[in-house]
Amino acid sequence: MKRIVLFSAALLAFSAGVWAQGGRGAPAPAPPLEPGASQADVDKALLAGPANLRNQATVIKWNPANWTSTTLRKGTNRLLCFDKSGLPGQLPFSVECTSIANLDRVTQNMRFEAETDRDKRQAAVDAAEKDGTRAKPEFGSVWYHLQGQDQASARPHTTIAVPGATAQSLGLPDNGRQGGAWIMNAGTSTAHLMIPGH
Repeated sequence: MKRIVLFSAALLAFSAGVWAQGGRGAPAPAPPLEPGASQADVDKALLAGPANLRNQATVIKWNPANWTSTTLRKGTNRLLCFDKSGLPGQLPFSVECTSIANLDRVTQNMRFEAETDRDKRQAAVDAAEKDGTRAKPEFGSVWYHLQGQDQASARPHTTIAVPGATAQSLGLPDNGRQGGAWIMNAGTSTAHLMIPGH
């Protein structure tokens, strides 16, 4: 029951993000950039996020030498955005936003995705899943992706993390044959809701 309530709350949050037309009154000013940060870098990373959350989001930049991150702007909401464009294992244009609670998962993902051999990458992910070292995303958190060969051709893709969820626990199918929302990678820490059209 608790997961169904969380699932419902996640869907409401997702719907609000997609359909929101902005709040009442003037928006709060964006937080200041950290010293040395570029406004262009921040603006690019924010492209993946919902318009009503971008202004107050935290933005980081990756160092592919050791997969640490540098904060470009510390936000006031829970949205975390970053640019992955052209980094090892990434498309030429790739920006992403998710909950700041998912930073450990994102860092681990970046390390795994840097392995360009698909079989080796999947083996590393499977080993971490099996031995319990796979960082879990926040249940119900939304992942916003905008990816392509360039910005003009980039397409959005949105999922909702439901780690450990199965068709039985959520009452949703584990495939997309019915045409509605479904659970991909059911029963794993990677389990997430696929939403048709997103």
